[in-house]
Amino acid sequence: MLTNTIGSWGQKILDCLVSLLGRININPNLITLLGFLINIIAAFSLSRGEFTMAGTIIFLAGAMDMLDGAVARGTNTATEFGGFFDSVIDRYSDIALYLGLIIYYGKQPRMTYVVLIGICIMGSMMTSYARARAECILQQCKTGFLERPERIVLLIIGAWFHRIEHVLWVIAILSNWTVISRIIYTWSELSKVNIIRPIQAAPAVEPDSSSVLTPR
Repeated sequence: MLTNTIGSWGQKILDCLVSLLGRININPNLITLLGFLINIIAAFSLSRGEFTMAGTIIFLAGAMDMLDGAVARGTNTATEFGGFFDSVIDRYSDIALYLGLIIYYGKQPRMTYVVLIGICIMGSMMTSYARARAECILQQCKTGFLERPERIVLLIIGAWFHRIEHVLWVIAILSNWTVISRIIYTWSELSKVNIIRPIQAAPAVEPDSSSVLTPR
């Protein structure tokens, strides 16, 4: 009951914001860029160890990330480029937040966590790439425990409760496990239709004998 109530109120607030932004005719891509700029500010706060502030700013950036798509759909301005642009900017936002943490731990210095954040970056980027590449040959590939929304929620919780170190371990392990699970899933799905085979080069075309000039 409580979850439904919170969800209902959240949806009402979102609908009001979408209606307001729709009336002023704002481009959804500008909202996407605004979310990225907010994440840059959050990264700066992370680099200074201001975790509570950073968590709040990341929360606001996440709200922008929800708004851009909702505004695009609500105003019938959704485009394929908009979806592509949003996905690319999301990757930049993720990297910016991790860079803020790298600066923070690098100044201490705590190199173990600098390396750990590097593993988080690899897992976060490869999670998206593995899905995109798999869906070139499969209808969909959404398996795994940790996608971007879950990672953002974990970072917010870790920042608010000053448990960033614990959160980084969770992201490092589960994001890379998500990549592994997608590799396994893709292999399994392809093996069902028996199309796992080496890619062979096209055979060389023999010259047409009629087109070969004979010596005189």
